[in-house]
Amino acid sequence: MSEAEKTDVLLVGAGIMSATLSALLRLVEPNWSMTLVERLDGAAAESSDPWNNAGTGHSALCELNYTPARPDGSIDIAKAVNVNEQFQVSRQFWTYAVENGVLPDVRSFLNPIPHVSFVQGEDNVKYLKARYDALVTNPLFSTMEFIDDRDEFVRRLPLMAERRDFSEKVGLNWTQDGTDVDFGSLSRQLIGFGAKKGMSTLFGHDVTDLDQGSDGRWTVKVVNRRTGQKRKFNAGFVFVGAGGGALPLLQKAGIKEAKGFGGFPVGGQWLRSGNADLTARHQAKVYGLPPLGAPPMSVPHLDTRVINGRSWLLFGPFAGWSPKFLKQGKITDLPLSVKPNNLVSMLGVGLTEMGLLRYLIGQLLLSESARVDALREFAPSAKNSDWELDIAGQRVQVIRKAKGKGGVLEFGTTVLSAADGSIAGLLGASPGASTAVPAMLEVMSRCFGDRYQSWLPTIKTMVPSLGTKLSEEPALFDEIWARGTKVLKLDKPAGALPDTALDVSSAGTEHTPTTATV
Repeated sequence: MSEAEKTDVLLVGAGIMSATLSALLRLVEPNWSMTLVERLDGAAAESSDPWNNAGTGHSALCELNYTPARPDGSIDIAKAVNVNEQFQVSRQFWTYAVENGVLPDVRSFLNPIPHVSFVQGEDNVKYLKARYDALVTNPLFSTMEFIDDRDEFVRRLPLMAERRDFSEKVGLNWTQDGTDVDFGSLSRQLIGFGAKKGMSTLFGHDVTDLDQGSDGRWTVKVVNRRTGQKRKFNAGFVFVGAGGGALPLLQKAGIKEAKGFGGFPVGGQWLRSGNADLTARHQAKVYGLPPLGAPPMSVPHLDTRVINGRSWLLFGPFAGWSPKFLKQGKITDLPLSVKPNNLVSMLGVGLTEMGLLRYLIGQLLLSESARVDALREFAPSAKNSDWELDIAGQRVQVIRKAKGKGGVLEFGTTVLSAADGSIAGLLGASPGASTAVPAMLEVMSRCFGDRYQSWLPTIKTMVPSLGTKLSEEPALFDEIWARGTKVLKLDKPAGALPDTALDVSSAGTEHTPTTATV
C-alpha cells in the first residue's frame, strides 16, 4: 500500500448529507483539500436517489405524525414548527446556492407541489380542523386551508374523488406552497460544485478501516472495488454520510459516542404509475393517517413526483425487510452491527417493539391486490394494471440507550460527533434529507468550534435567518420566503427546464486538490 495521501476533509458517501457538507465547507474554506469516497459508481445512488425516497420537502405541512392530539383534544404543534424551521434553513441555502451558481439547474431538483393532509370520518375531520386552527395562526403555516366541502374536494383532487362514496365525511388541510425535491439531482449538483472547485471524488471505492493517530488525525483505508487497489488517506476531519452504512463505520472508528447505538433496518416499497391520464388528475402530495398500531414511518401518502422532467405518482410506503443496512448492502450488515456495547439496547427494542414487528410481518404478507386495495382508500378507481411495485431504499432507524428500557427506537435523525470534533456522522431517516443544511451546520459548529465564529458572517449570507426563529419574526419570514420563491422558481408551474447541471456520477472521477491544514 502506498504512503497515506493527506487531505483536510474526507467525506464518506455521496448522498445529500456529504454533498451538502462539502458545499458548505468549500464556501467557507475555499483552500481546504477535500476528498469524497463513495462505494457505488454514481452519486446519490442509495437513499438520496429519487426513487428511493418520497421526495417530500418535509416541512410538516402535511405530515400528521408531527401534530399529535393531546388527551384534551388540543394539538401539539411544537414538532411541526421545529421541522418547518429546519426546512426554512435548507430553503434559504438553496436560494443562495442558485443565486451564486452552486446549483445551476433549480428545476431539475425542486418543483412546487401542494402538500395536503387527508382524513376520513367525523372524528378525524374534527382532529384535522383542530390541527388547522392550531397551525394557521403561526406565520410558517399561515397559507394553510381547511376543506371539508365535497365539491371543493372534487375540484382539487379529481383522481381521489372518482368513485368515492362521500357518505363518509372527508377533510383536507391544503397548503399550496409545498415542494417536491429530487435529492439525487440536488446531491449531484452540490458534488459537482465541489469537484469543479478541486474536491477529489473517488467512486467505486470502499472504506475498509478508520484509525485515529496520536496527533488526532485519521488514517482511512479504502479499496477500489473493481481493481482491488488499496489506498490510505490521512485526514484532519472525517464525515460519515453513508446513510445506513454510517453506523458500522462509526463503530469501526471506535469513538465512544457511537457506543450503545444500534440500528434496525426497514425497507420500503412503492406502487408507481407513469400513466399520463392519472398524473394529470392528481397534482399534490397527499398524506393520510397511519394504520392503527403502525409506526410513524408508515404514514400512507399518494404523491406527485417530478423526476427527470416527467410526472409520476407514487403510493406507499409499504414496508419490506432485509438485514441489509443499504439497498446494495450485505445480509451480514445487521448481525455484524451487534456489539457488546449495544446488545442490551438491541434486545430491549426487540422486546418492546412488538407492534412494529407485527406491522412488518403484516406488510410482508401483503399481496399485489392487497396493496392496490390500500391505494383505493386514496384513489377508489385505481386499477391494478396502472401500477407497478418499485423497491425503494433501506432506512436504518436509530436504537438508542434509554434508562430503564434497555433501548428505544427513534424515528428521526441523530448527529454523532467525537468529543475532539475530528469525526462526525449522521444516523436515522425522515425528515433527514429535507433538513440536511441545518444538520450539516450543526456538524460544522460542533466539529470546528475554533473556526465556526469566523465563518458565521459568510454562513449568514447563505442563511439570513440563522439563529432566529422565523415563526416568531413574521416580517422577516415574509421577506425571506418571497425572495426564495422567486429565485427557486417556485412561483412557476412544475415542469422541466434545460438540464445544465454538472454530472459527476461517472466512476473514477478524480480532481487534484490543493492542501491546507485543518
